[in-house]
Amino acid sequence: MDDMQNNSATGASQGSQNKNESTGVESNVLMGILSYLGPLVIISYLTSKNNSFVKFHIKQGLVLLCLEIVLWVLSSMFFWQLWALAQLINLAILVLAIIGIVNVVQKKEKMLPIVGGLSSYFKF
Repeated sequence: MDDMQNNSATGASQGSQNKNESTGVESNVLMGILSYLGPLVIISYLTSKNNSFVKFHIKQGLVLLCLEIVLWVLSSMFFWQLWALAQLINLAILVLAIIGIVNVVQKKEKMLPIVGGLSSYFKF
């Protein structure tokens, strides 16, 4: 009888540990997704910069955000001349963000094309 009570107590504590672990993983996935949603990368940075998985995606998200800002500034200066090119680059940034989000959901630390190499310049 005592063994059954000990087993049930152990099972309960293991169940609560599994819930805590899954909540942590879900939080990491959410913060990783936010990393690729433009300015929302700041939320990920402030809350989860110590997690290596999230930090990997924060760096790539920051590169995408910087590219978006540079494109916005350049297109506002030369809007009518470079409009078509700016739209193609915007589309490429969107595709890269979607690929990054898919990598987060699959729990992969896979570098994005072009952006992945640039992300190594962020040191934090």
